[in-house]
Amino acid sequence: MPDIVLATINARYVHASLGLRCLFANLGALQAQARIVEFVSGGGIESMLERILALRPRIVGFGVYVWNVDETTRLVAQLRCVAPEVRVVVGGPEVSHEPDAQRLCALADFVVSGPGELAFAQLCRQLLHGPRPLMKSITGATPDLDALASPYPYYDARDVRERFVYVEASRGCPFKCEFCLSSLDRTAEPFALEPFLAELDALHRRGARRFKFVDRTFNLKAATGAAILEFFLQRLAAAPDDPVFAHFELVPDHLPQRLKDVIVRFPPGTLQFEIGIQTWNPQVQALIGRRQDDARAQDNLRWLRAHTHAHLHVDLIAGLPGEDLASFGAGFDRLVALDPHEIQVGVLKRLRGAPIARHTTSHGLVFNPDPPYNVLATADLPFPDVQRISRFARYWDLIGNSGRFPRTRPLLLGAQPFDRFMALSDWLYAQTDATHRLAAERQFELVRAWLLGPGGTGAGDVDAAITHDYAASGLRGRPSFLSRGLSGPARSSATPVRQARHLG
Repeated sequence: MPDIVLATINARYVHASLGLRCLFANLGALQAQARIVEFVSGGGIESMLERILALRPRIVGFGVYVWNVDETTRLVAQLRCVAPEVRVVVGGPEVSHEPDAQRLCALADFVVSGPGELAFAQLCRQLLHGPRPLMKSITGATPDLDALASPYPYYDARDVRERFVYVEASRGCPFKCEFCLSSLDRTAEPFALEPFLAELDALHRRGARRFKFVDRTFNLKAATGAAILEFFLQRLAAAPDDPVFAHFELVPDHLPQRLKDVIVRFPPGTLQFEIGIQTWNPQVQALIGRRQDDARAQDNLRWLRAHTHAHLHVDLIAGLPGEDLASFGAGFDRLVALDPHEIQVGVLKRLRGAPIARHTTSHGLVFNPDPPYNVLATADLPFPDVQRISRFARYWDLIGNSGRFPRTRPLLLGAQPFDRFMALSDWLYAQTDATHRLAAERQFELVRAWLLGPGGTGAGDVDAAITHDYAASGLRGRPSFLSRGLSGPARSSATPVRQARHLG
């Protein structure tokens, strides 16, 4: 039985925790006494507790994030009741700031803020062998990245076969966007390139085919980014029938020719870029400390869409200080015109420690006091408008981003995409009183009904587009506008389902 359990609650099964594996890798001699235990959100608190206590640990360390803090708090509260002798350590972004305001931190024996690899190992040695630390709050020291033990051997066979493998080529971010915790970083620091490529090679040889890079600024240094992309191109060339899928986060206004020359060589279904535009409004950008050359970002998005097979997932944030509904809508329309595969519409969140909180009074920011701390209203965006955008975001994800409506989407958006889709969103909510649990067949039926009714679109165009889209979607039901069900298309083994739909 292990003395130490490292635990976290992942948002989905396909996510494997890189943070826990970093902690485990750097436990040194204590590694033999430790075990990683991962849960999935919604799995049942008592069941999680039972799994932990079956291992009879002396120390349990929890990785805490905005998506799991509520469940982790309930889990720790029950652990305290059932096994008060177990020492509880919490760490991670959610507890690294404002710990005095959090019930979870009050329940825990120790709170580790900041980088945890060195601090957690030292704390475990003290708890197991003495002397016991005197302070509850422990600030993690920034490690020498090249001195850290690698976490990647601790992805097991199931991880590499069934889940995204999270990797990091660098840590930190040089930018100061106030809505992001990375604005507190001094800069971005890379891991040594050759050892990192060797780790990627080992993961690939073990069977890993889905890689997700957590770097905030993957393309900051073109030479490093190009070398990593070349690594994947070499594997694709060696085994084109055994493809990989790699996800990177890009700075939108920095795409030098050296990177373009590599990106353009990737085949369909193998490369995804997450690109944070967040806002096109220059006054809002200046207010929140975001440096972005909008013209260059726009040119880069246009080039990526026109000349590469990369899947483009672009982020916009509603509710930023100084941005009203009209400004956000104009930004959405500008992005739609660039035709990325997905536009992620998010609502501003006040992450603990993020400097965005400094605008609370001056811009009337009202935040949800509970996770995920989403903005409820601003001086420029009253509560009813925030609610409308939140519903818009959910319906857009179901319909606009899903890849199921490629021919129907232009009919939905017309010449004024934001206004048209907001009208659809308002109508959908009036019809269903729901933003979740809408079956895919029902979505097709509702979209068709809106287009033929309030959307004012001709029946011939609508039925031709929506029948084609349903036939290509892979759904097997029988919506009201079809006389029989249909079977779905095959897809690449490495490309995730949603991204595969956009391959057309």
